[in-house]
Formats: sequence, C-alpha cells, structure tokens
Amino acid sequence: MVPVARALADAGADGLCVATFDEAIALRSAGIGTRITVFYPIPPGLAPEAARRRISLGAGDVTLLGGFIAAMAAARSQAGPDVDLQIELEIETGLGRGGVAPARAAAAAAAIEAAVGVRLAGVWTHFQAVEDELRTASQIARFEEALASLAAVGIAVPRRHVAASAALLVAGIPTYDAVRPGLMTYGIAPDEIDLASLAPAAQRLRPVLSFKSRPVWVADLEPGHGISYGPTFVTGRTSRIATLPLGYGDGWPRSLSNRAEALVRGRRVPLVGNVAMDAIMFDVTDVPGPAVGVEDEFVLIGEQGGQRITARDLARTRNTNTWEVVTTVSRRISRVYHASAGPVEIRTLVSVEDPWLESNSGTETSASSRSTPS
Repeated sequence: MVPVARALADAGADGLCVATFDEAIALRSAGIGTRITVFYPIPPGLAPEAARRRISLGAGDVTLLGGFIAAMAAARSQAGPDVDLQIELEIETGLGRGGVAPARAAAAAAAIEAAVGVRLAGVWTHFQAVEDELRTASQIARFEEALASLAAVGIAVPRRHVAASAALLVAGIPTYDAVRPGLMTYGIAPDEIDLASLAPAAQRLRPVLSFKSRPVWVADLEPGHGISYGPTFVTGRTSRIATLPLGYGDGWPRSLSNRAEALVRGRRVPLVGNVAMDAIMFDVTDVPGPAVGVEDEFVLIGEQGGQRITARDLARTRNTNTWEVVTTVSRRISRVYHASAGPVEIRTLVSVEDPWLESNSGTETSASSRSTPS
C-alpha cells in the first residue's frame, strides 16, 4: 500500500481512497500528505482523530453520521483543535450495501452543513454492474436526483465521484469531478469488461504484478509416491517434484490443489497434490534440458519464455475474481517494487526499520527464500 501510494502521489493523484481507518493512519505515518478518504465507517469517537490527521470519512448511514457530528461538537466544546472533519456523503443508488437514499440526501447534507467542526467534502456512489446499461443508467439517475435535491436547498457539492475502474473503461459513463481506479492500478482490466472492446488507451494497460519463487526442495520420486497431505496425487512414474515455499497461508488457496500451473524455463508445469499452508509441489519431470533444481525460477503470475499466466487466468481456475487474486497475497510474501530503472524498494515481513535488516541491507535476508511478487 505505502509504495504504491507514494508512486500514485508522485504521478499526480490528488487523493487516495482506503477502506479502513488503520490504512489511512498507516499512509499518514509513512508521510503521505495527499487527501485520504476512508470509505467504510469508523467508530464515531475516532472522528476528532480523523480530523486532526486530515483524513476524510465516508458516511452512508444517518445514525453514524449523527455520531460523527456529535463527536466533533464534543471535541470542539472541550477546547479541541479548530480542525474540521471532512465528510463524503455516500448515496445508495442500487448497490444495496450502503449509502443514504436519494430522498434523504438533502437532510443528511443539511445536518453536515449545520454542524460545528464538520463540512461536506463530497458526494459519491458506487456502481453495481457497469456492463448493464439499464441498471447503470438507473443508478446515474438516482445519483442526479440526490444532487438536484442538494442544489434545491442551496448546498454546494465540492466533489462528485462515481467511476471506478470498470466505469472508466465503458463509454458514456460520467466521470464528474474525480475517478477511483482500483484494479487498474495493477494494470488489469476488471473481469466483466470484454478486453476486445476496450478503448485504445485501456488496451495499453499492462500488468504490474508478477509472482515468482524458487524451490526449496527438488527430488526424483519413485512410482506410487504420494504427494502432500491426503494424498490426492500419486506418482504414476518416476517423477521429479519441486516444492515451493508458499501455500494457503500466503493467499494461494487450497482450491488450486491439482489445478494450477507455473512456468519454468518457459514451460507450463502442473501443481500436484494438495496445497499446504506453506508448500506447493509441481511436477517438473517433462521440463527439457538439465534437471530442474533449486536455482530455477518459477513464475506463478507473469511471463516467462513467451508464455504467460495472468491474474485473470488464475481467477478462473479459482472460481473467483481477479480482485481476490491480487489482494489475498499475504504480508509474509516479500515484495520487490520496480521503477523503469530497476528495483527501488524491497519489503518483507520484517520491518524495514529493523536494525538487523538495515545493517544487512546488502545481503540476502531470511525472507529471500520466500516467494516474491514484484
């Protein structure tokens, strides 16, 4: 989150959106100074802290909104800092998971306008299925209804936003004052979008994430040897099996058992046996050339030798969506961040502020044997 936020801010993004207050705190603590908005509710008692840290809050429930207003009023009455809490009012237009109904938008905005220490920073909604023209048109109409009700009572809206990644790739959807690219920051188009129909600019999207590992064990096993717990795979011939040091504890789910592939020397090799918490095994018997060893690089997501495994491919295999694939990689998987000139940052589960890590920054760490998304 932090390296990506820095890159986005450096590229000119004028604001960042997060789901939780802890994420916003982490960004501020890392020195990110741009606008930050937390979309999901936080305990009202934390509202003054959000204001102090210049963190905007999304509000889509009138009871929680009232809690924010009361908390800010109490903080001001207790000689708190003269800092206003910025609130972005969510409108429920059809997604069915949060937001103020359009008919109640004016009242909610008026309560914000009348409150001490609180001000309206924006109004937003979220689409349910941008590929469904009628459904999306209905949502836009409900959003416009809410905006019109605010205008009718003289409430100015500083910022309006509705479009996330999918909406940016579909013609005819308004972008208003801001947009919220999410999956696109990975260079990936949302699953529901037909890639062949993308605008030329969108067709230039290139995935920025790859997932690579090296084996920690490679051995030739005799016929009839079971692989992993269970076992659900038994060798039918003498087989060369390579173990990678990751598993469902790292976001590589058990549902991929005997179903996924990796790339080795540009060849696809099958995952065999059940995915364990910390280990997955691949059959590399048919890889040509010298026998595969612990020095070989396996690509789980990415390109190698003209072959490619994408996050979307993996999502289909997992019977899920691409978002889940790219967001469930656990923190203990080492990250290497690249710029055009080469690697610019490495993050492991060990904090980069750890004195041992600082003193050994030029050597391999214990985390180097783990798998690495970059």
